[in-house]
Amino acid sequence: MERLYAPWRLNYITGGAPKKAGPTGCIFCDRPAEVEEKDAENYIVRRGAVCYIILNAFPYNSGHVMVLPYRHIASPTELTAEEGCEMMQLTAAMTDVLTGIYRPDGFNIGMNVGAAAGAGIAAHLHMHIVPRWNGDTNFMPVIGDVKVLPETLPQTYEKIVRYFEQNGQ
Repeated sequence: MERLYAPWRLNYITGGAPKKAGPTGCIFCDRPAEVEEKDAENYIVRRGAVCYIILNAFPYNSGHVMVLPYRHIASPTELTAEEGCEMMQLTAAMTDVLTGIYRPDGFNIGMNVGAAAGAGIAAHLHMHIVPRWNGDTNFMPVIGDVKVLPETLPQTYEKIVRYFEQNGQ
């Protein structure tokens, strides 16, 4: 029998988190509040004026990122015009970046607003961008309730940041 080791997934399976939330109690507020020198450690791949992009710590696929306003809001109805515009601009830019890196066949892009809709952190609005490939669902998630990812979060982070740098974005 072949064995597959993915120790970084243990936090997800056991319900743990890679880092605890800091002083505000919201990981999506605490991470960008830290100095930019910690962006790699915090997986923040891009900062805008009112929104930022961060890797999902428990990705569905390699390249799974989220676009969030810095401001702690729970609903799209609370977005300012500037936040809504930048959120969509960063979403479009990130879709181009992920296409350049991974060449996916498509994307799932969207928000789960509220716990009842499946938002894991319902108190802070976030837009998911998930690269998808034809046939990217196999028996592992269906039978084994396990998702196999071909790279680690630090590898994904490095690819995305390097792409931004190399393409002058």
